[in-house]
Amino acid sequence: MAQTFTSLSAPQVMLWGLLFFGGIYLCFGAAAWLLTKRVLPAAGIGRVLDPRPLQPGQLRRELTQSGVSVLIFGLGMVFPWGLLQLGWARLDPDAGWRQIAVEIIVLAIWNDVHFWINHRLLHTRWLRRFHGPHHRSFVTTPWSTYSFHPIEALMLGNVILLPMVVHDFSFWSLAAVPVFSLFFNCIGHSNYDFFTGVSYSHWFAASRRHHLHHAVHNGNYGFQFTFMDRLFGTRVAADAAEPVLQAFRKKHGATA
Repeated sequence: MAQTFTSLSAPQVMLWGLLFFGGIYLCFGAAAWLLTKRVLPAAGIGRVLDPRPLQPGQLRRELTQSGVSVLIFGLGMVFPWGLLQLGWARLDPDAGWRQIAVEIIVLAIWNDVHFWINHRLLHTRWLRRFHGPHHRSFVTTPWSTYSFHPIEALMLGNVILLPMVVHDFSFWSLAAVPVFSLFFNCIGHSNYDFFTGVSYSHWFAASRRHHLHHAVHNGNYGFQFTFMDRLFGTRVAADAAEPVLQAFRKKHGATA
């Protein structure tokens, strides 16, 4: 597969990139939507985090912005391909499954570091305007996952470039990054608590933490894990959104 990828032309790489990112976005988004809207509620598993309704036209806006992000991510596959063509990076064609597993773990940790740094920058006054389109989704959906301004998409989409120039990864390790990244991102934006019995600090409570980020618009800049927010003191309190949610419940006569 490594040899096949490097032998493609630039237009072929971009076409396959578009199909890949568009495919995983639609598949994961549809699966998360079906699970959180139909399957899990019917089975009595988990709970909705934010009961407020979606804004008028929100889904159409999210899908439109996500389409632009898919375009950027897909066409952007030419950059890692270009690193290989220039000889600035190499793929390891002989990596065994143990090496691939270790590489994926390392890349997952790096993904969290990279995401926190860029996400924190996007909340500074210089870059905040580029993060605003994503935060228009006060109540998130799985389709919010790629709903970015193009600048934000460029910032988040370069996650594998630095690792590629410092280590010869397997093709499969690098290809896994957008897959697990989108999977966890869909969970984080699902507005659904899948594991109500775990603590707020647990890895499986990522949807709770990211729900709070959208509800209060500061803190919880991390991705799936919590170590970056812990290290830099940017964690949001577990009950930070309660004043907003209680006001909504009171207004609409709800008690839960």
